[in-house]
Amino acid sequence: QVQLVESGGGLVQAGDSLRLSCAASGGTLSRYAMAWFRQAPGKEREFVAAITWTGGSTDYADSVKGRFTISRDNPKNTLYLQMNNLKPEDTAVYACAARGRWYTKKPHDYDYWGQGTQVTVSS
Repeated sequence: QVQLVESGGGLVQAGDSLRLSCAASGGTLSRYAMAWFRQAPGKEREFVAAITWTGGSTDYADSVKGRFTISRDNPKNTLYLQMNNLKPEDTAVYACAARGRWYTKKPHDYDYWGQGTQVTVSS
């Protein structure tokens, strides 16, 4: 069973950058499509970005397109989310998730989840 642990969150100002990491253990990350989701207080969990098991295809929510970049390093069993030009509305708990070979944008399709890391963007 795959265990996922996120890191890299924090408190930043609007316009700053952060890079989140998601380290996998107990399994081989290259077997899975991966995604990042986020959940702000009082809101539903929402899709942020996803990547296929090879890294050959990615997808992004419209709200982060052009600012966020998802990538993976399969030999290191690690997923990343580079977040640039952060905005206050990006404030949320960010969690990585894994499933099959192909990604979806639906949280309930994912089999494995990390505990999440808090990102807070001040204006």
